[in-house]
Amino acid sequence: MNRPRKPSGSNPALIIGTLIAVAIVVGVIYQSQSTPSEDLELVAIPEQEVEAVIQAPVVPEAVIPSAPEPEPEPQPEPEPALVSKPPELPGLDNSDDFIRERLLLINSKKEFSNWVKADDLIRRTASYLDGLSNGVMLSKVFPLTPPEGTFATHKSDGSIWLNAGNYERYNGTINAIANTDMTSIAKMFHFSRPLLEAAFSEMGYNPRQMDGIVLQAIDVILAAPIIVEPIKLTRESVVYKFADPALEALPPLQKQLLRIGPNHTKHLQKQAYALQQALLNP
Repeated sequence: MNRPRKPSGSNPALIIGTLIAVAIVVGVIYQSQSTPSEDLELVAIPEQEVEAVIQAPVVPEAVIPSAPEPEPEPQPEPEPALVSKPPELPGLDNSDDFIRERLLLINSKKEFSNWVKADDLIRRTASYLDGLSNGVMLSKVFPLTPPEGTFATHKSDGSIWLNAGNYERYNGTINAIANTDMTSIAKMFHFSRPLLEAAFSEMGYNPRQMDGIVLQAIDVILAAPIIVEPIKLTRESVVYKFADPALEALPPLQKQLLRIGPNHTKHLQKQAYALQQALLNP
C-alpha cells in the first residue's frame, strides 16, 4: 500500500496563484475606497409591476372677455319745459260761462247740461251743498230734473205700499250722475276753490267750514239706508208718509233716497264715495 504524499510548502505555482488572488482583492478594495459616492454601485431594487400613468397635459384656463359695457349715449340737454299757466279765474259775478264750459267737458249729457244752464252757478252750488249737509234738498235753489210721471203707490191688505215702479221715474237724473267722472269734479272743485270760498264767505262761512260742509253733505248721502223690502206708507190728507216712525224721522234727503229705490241709492252712494276719496286725495 502506497503512503500519501505530503504537500510541499515550496510549491511555486500555489504561491504565485495566492499572490495574484490577494492582489485582485486589494485592488478591488482600493478601487471602492477611491471612487466618488455618486459612482457607487447601485443597489438592485426588485422590479415591481407599475401601472403606467399618462398625465394629461395642463391646459391654461382661458378667460373669456366680457362684452364691454356700451358707453352711455350723450343725451341732449332737455329743452326748457313749456309750463302752461292755468287760466286766471274770473270774478265771482262773472264766472258762469267760465265754470259752465269746463263742467260740460266733464259731462255733456242732456240732463247735466240742463242743470248747469242756471245762472249764478257758484253761489247756487254753495247754497245747495249747505242744504245737503243738513239733509235738505233745496230744489228751488238748484232745480234738478223733475221725476217723470206721477208718484205711484198700490194698496194691499188694507195698507198703502210704495210702488217699485215708482223708482223708474228717476232714471234720467241717476244716469246723469252715475256717468259723471268724480275725479274730474274733484279737480274742478280744487281749481275753482277761490270762487267757492268767496260764495261761502258771503254766507258767513270760512274756508275750513266750507270743507266741513262739503264732506258732511257726502256723509249724509252715504248714511242713507238701503231698503229692498216693500215700504209701507200712510196718508193723511194728500201727503204720504212712511208708516215706520224710524224712516219718517230720517232727514228729507235720506227719505228722498228711499223714494228713488235701493238700486238708484247704491249708484248715488258709489259716486258720493268716489267724490269723497278724490277730494281727500287730490
